[in-house]
Amino acid sequence: MTTDAPAAPSPVRDVLVVGAGLAGLRTVAALREHGYDGVVRVLGAEGVAPYDRPPLSKHLLDRTSPAWLADDLGHDLHALADEVHLGRAARGLRPLAGGGAGVGTDDGELAASCVVLATGAAAVRVAGWDGARTLHTAADADALRTALGVSPRRLVVVGAGWIGAEVAGVTAAAGHDVTVVEAREAPLAAALGVEVGALTAPWYAAAGVDLRTSAAVASLDAAGVRLADGSHLPADVVLVAVGARPATAWLDGALPLRDGAVPVDEAYRALGPDGPLPGLLAVGDVAVRRSARHGWVPGGHWDEALHGPDVLVRHLLGLPVGGPEPVPYVFSTQLGHDLTMFGLPGPGDRTTVLGDPRDGAGWTVLWSHDDTVTGALVVDRPRDVGAARRLFARDGLPHLPLGPDAAPAADLRTLVRATPPA
Repeated sequence: MTTDAPAAPSPVRDVLVVGAGLAGLRTVAALREHGYDGVVRVLGAEGVAPYDRPPLSKHLLDRTSPAWLADDLGHDLHALADEVHLGRAARGLRPLAGGGAGVGTDDGELAASCVVLATGAAAVRVAGWDGARTLHTAADADALRTALGVSPRRLVVVGAGWIGAEVAGVTAAAGHDVTVVEAREAPLAAALGVEVGALTAPWYAAAGVDLRTSAAVASLDAAGVRLADGSHLPADVVLVAVGARPATAWLDGALPLRDGAVPVDEAYRALGPDGPLPGLLAVGDVAVRRSARHGWVPGGHWDEALHGPDVLVRHLLGLPVGGPEPVPYVFSTQLGHDLTMFGLPGPGDRTTVLGDPRDGAGWTVLWSHDDTVTGALVVDRPRDVGAARRLFARDGLPHLPLGPDAAPAADLRTLVRATPPA
């Protein structure tokens, strides 16, 4: 159903969306939902319809076909866009003097007065590790399932981040012999810090997974993985899960980047040295968004790809934008535990643990500075998930008494209820 249709014809003549994942599909859907009737074209590097990426690791072995977004969200890309070019990757960007850009492909260039970059991210590949697998696309998932087969295999996962932990859990549960190698001191150290990440380390042994931390990989060979200390881990399959990076290599210097991502303002307009670049926008994993609440927000959050396009389109069409900005959000099911994270903690933030991570009843971590809460991680506590979601459903960051003299609380709900309104 069309909502908030513009009262006057849109000044945007045509739109080219580069990327056919969640962010690209949601951009096209939002354009139509808000009454845009101009030409919309889509370029997608993968030769399949839009699908959801989180199930690729969470349901690697029990869901062998992609989670199609047409089914999950009710958006039919081919019905919404005038042209859909799947299996046609972008190879270069040529900004146009009057705004917008031309996007090069292997068989010609497509140009539009408004170009939305939604090319997502790509798994990090390590030079020289040609025999290793990664997991970011449906094709990657198919290849990994095939390599594992039906009989128990020896799997070495390099990297104990979100993807590595999820894959380790589901493959160990299926009977495979799984070893996880992490160069940092603890799992999830990059996302949670060493102190909080270490709280998840006991889960590995409980799930039948051999976890090796502070273990750098020196090389890979046909027989397995050799560590920097000289030891060798035999493996039938090696999965490298050391992160993903914004898929911006194809831009080849056409736009300024910030940590490899396209910097955008609160309206998702791509930023150049002198401000927004006319007719160029970016959303989802490919972008890093300027935020009044969090500073710079990396695009690698599912809610950014889901909700950011609506904000982008509202600004583009001159429609009102209501409610707070999207909050960074991560959900993971790993090694028998559910993790939900809100916000964006800083490296120097103080951590407060609510509950006992050893008692099996769930726990919550809050990151803060000067009683300003910057992030919350909830483990196996559905009610605290709701409390955390409500905390961050505001324009500014929440405040809670978390200093050394504050009364202890067993859970986030209790803490919030005991805190007088600001």
